[in-house]
Amino acid sequence: MCGIVGYTGLGSAAAGSGATPSGTPLDIALEGLRRLEYRGYDSAGVALVAPGLAGVAMAKKAGKLSNLVEELAEHPLPPATAAIGHTRWATHGGPTDANAHPHLADDDRLAVIHNGIVENFGTLKNELLADGVEFRSETDTEVAAQLLAKAYRKTGNLTEAMAEAARRLEGTFTLLAVHADAPDTVVGARHDSPLVVGLGEGENFLGSDVAAFIAHTREALELGQDQIVTITPTSVAVCDFDGKPAEAKRFTVDWDAAAAEKGGFDSFMDKEIHDQPHAVADTLLGRTDASGKLVLDDLRIDESVLRAVNKIIVVACGTAAYAGHVAKYAIEHWCRIPVEVELAHEFRYRDPIVDEKTLVVAVTQSGETMDTLMAVRHARVQGAKVISIVNTHGSTIPRESDAVLYTHAGPEVAVASTKAFLAQITAAYLLGLYLAQLRGNKFPDEIATLLDDLRDMPRKIQTVIERGEYVRATARSMRDAKSVLFLGRHVGFPVALEGALKLKELAYIHAEGFAAGELKHGPIALIDEGQPVFVVVPSPRGRDSLHSKVVSNIQEIRARGARTLVIAEDGDDVVRQYADEIFWIPQAPTLLQPLLAVVPLQIFAMALANAKGLDVDQPRNLAKSVTVE
Repeated sequence: MCGIVGYTGLGSAAAGSGATPSGTPLDIALEGLRRLEYRGYDSAGVALVAPGLAGVAMAKKAGKLSNLVEELAEHPLPPATAAIGHTRWATHGGPTDANAHPHLADDDRLAVIHNGIVENFGTLKNELLADGVEFRSETDTEVAAQLLAKAYRKTGNLTEAMAEAARRLEGTFTLLAVHADAPDTVVGARHDSPLVVGLGEGENFLGSDVAAFIAHTREALELGQDQIVTITPTSVAVCDFDGKPAEAKRFTVDWDAAAAEKGGFDSFMDKEIHDQPHAVADTLLGRTDASGKLVLDDLRIDESVLRAVNKIIVVACGTAAYAGHVAKYAIEHWCRIPVEVELAHEFRYRDPIVDEKTLVVAVTQSGETMDTLMAVRHARVQGAKVISIVNTHGSTIPRESDAVLYTHAGPEVAVASTKAFLAQITAAYLLGLYLAQLRGNKFPDEIATLLDDLRDMPRKIQTVIERGEYVRATARSMRDAKSVLFLGRHVGFPVALEGALKLKELAYIHAEGFAAGELKHGPIALIDEGQPVFVVVPSPRGRDSLHSKVVSNIQEIRARGARTLVIAEDGDDVVRQYADEIFWIPQAPTLLQPLLAVVPLQIFAMALANAKGLDVDQPRNLAKSVTVE
């Protein structure tokens, strides 16, 4: 959710030192915040420190980052050597200037920004009020700032003070702080909330994720749980909350700044829809050996353990959960292992039946989804092995899993997920085929054929994208629609659910996805004259009865006045007479069809939102990564 940036560099203060800074601390902080806008926010702010400044220089404004930029143009801040920046998603206190971060303390010589929620802020605030502290906001973050200031007055060392304050905080948090006494230093702490370090020459960076500094360096450190990092222009030191030295894993980011830009498209979402053939192809790369056998190097779980698995539970939220539903159909069919799909935020609260023979698969784009992280931790406590399917390197969930299967979709900036969804499904297919190979459920030639089919999917996805103008035109004609329904069977059911979610996220209209067989059990009452209904039709080359049943569903709703918008396979002439609009997709094996069928629904939702004049990259009330429960 909230975006966090930290920077310190030698800059002009190092004239003659050979340092070539990336820009002023303020410029770098603002650029980092711009790159983190996709996380969702309702206010923004920066704080600067420099030698000779009596206190922290700060500016913050409610609303979009542009409001902050305008404020800075009217009231410029002085030159600086270090900066922190923040985009806030309101939790405690509304989205006002006063509640925006940073928050000041210690006679305005200390500034703090925060991602997460301090759950014991009420107790701490009462303690600080008893000490005579006066608060200027309604936030839990100002409580953390005042607590840090109290510790700093005792220790005189910002890192030690951060450790003392962190030990007292409960909840989820990433904190960054600067102090006028240490104008070349930024200190950060993380507990259940993301923070990564960017490594430069004569400068160093902090960020909620690598997008914050990718324009300046691709070398980074993964901070572990309950660690504190102190950066200066020439050093990076990591310790735990007890102040003991700790290690952080170094990694290289495998995408560049250009990958996070729009690339000539009208929106990030449009670009990311067009990225999908590459996202699927890249997720498939390097997964087989010279003989064609599947090799998933990141799965560090002993093969004997995987052979003994008798149940798989997929935990995820939102779009990732629908990817899990597709995985259920494929893995059960290929491996003959029962698969359950659980919403992560419900999983640990219902006392699930999990043991050492349970494999939990956590699906998350960001690797920081708090509900999913808590489900992972609960599963491991119960003795289960956890494999995470994740897009973001350096994130928390893969570090806390037994194994990880990284997707390679690249940065997904638009809040509503598109290419990450297809990459997650692809990774789940790989996992299913790997387990089938390992357990002997499929012959090698069967797996090879399925892998060939998968490798052909990027070409077919590109074909669907190229047919997108008809989808866009249909969406524009429906800009006044108040409700849209989605129907599907088998793997088409989670596609229907995802299509409805995309429309809700982007166009802010009522949309529901149903299993088509449920239609006659109640939802058909919603059908009246002109009601738009999308129907995902299974291949007629698969189970004939399933295809005919969905065609019967189309007839049922059309007889009651529905406007039928049908997604059908090339050559399926049967559906022509029952569809008002047909969006054709290439032929594909039944279990792989979701990679194609969902694309017209993504395009439709985006185009309808555009027709309504809405922001498709940053829908209202939503954040890219939900890092609080």
